[in-house]
Amino acid sequence: MKLGQTITKEEKKLVTKMFWRSMTMYASVNPVTMGGGGFAYSMMPFINHFYKDEEQKAAALERHTQYFSTTIPCASFIMGIAASMEKENSEKSGFDVESINAIKTSLMGPLAGIGDSLFWGVWRVVSAGLAINLANAGNIFAPIIFLVMFNIPNYAMRYYGGLLGYSLGSKYIEKMYANGLIEILTKAASILGLIMVGAMTISMVNFNTILTFSMKGEEIMNVQEVLDSIFKGIIPLAITLGCFKLLDKKVGVIKMIFGIVVLGIVLSFLGIA
Repeated sequence: MKLGQTITKEEKKLVTKMFWRSMTMYASVNPVTMGGGGFAYSMMPFINHFYKDEEQKAAALERHTQYFSTTIPCASFIMGIAASMEKENSEKSGFDVESINAIKTSLMGPLAGIGDSLFWGVWRVVSAGLAINLANAGNIFAPIIFLVMFNIPNYAMRYYGGLLGYSLGSKYIEKMYANGLIEILTKAASILGLIMVGAMTISMVNFNTILTFSMKGEEIMNVQEVLDSIFKGIIPLAITLGCFKLLDKKVGVIKMIFGIVVLGIVLSFLGIA
């Protein structure tokens, strides 16, 4: 049995439109939705084609403006799957609409890890290394060679990834549900996401206190050393968990950002950090 679905010429045109629109995915970024606005913009050709009712179009656009962030070359694969699921939703009255964003969320983390490692960690370094050697040798085409080497696989993956995602689409998702693989994928994606959050917390959230206690001119306690001896990165972890708690209480991201800035200024003024 063939896993994917047959793509018509009209649908290929829609995938091509999605491919070109995907270039703008991170043109407008904010801390709340990241590339959600660009994702919705990329999905508009499919939404306008599959839905004739304005309320259905609005609901679909609202679905896809939610938080989305992954490596750009891998994004079109998720877009293709989402587009195919939107097609199923437009044709089947009992389709689970919530599964569309659930699949997007479960895929964007693992694909971000793969894409970042492959394109930014490996292929960019290889392309730049070759171009730098050519530049040192006096070759004026070195920058062009770098751009060509890096971008041909990049754009090829964007286009054919969209085709592949749309071809597999909901048929693949339905098979995964039937085999129980979707629960495994979701759990694995959640575990990987937690690992990534932990790694980002220790590397991107910094807090080093300069607070010390002295007696008779001699330092008797360095607070930062004491904190590190208890748990390395305990304050950054506490700040991160506190932010998650505030998100659960519906506190806006912008308010939290300004709050952290103000807190940093106050702690600096008091000589604590």
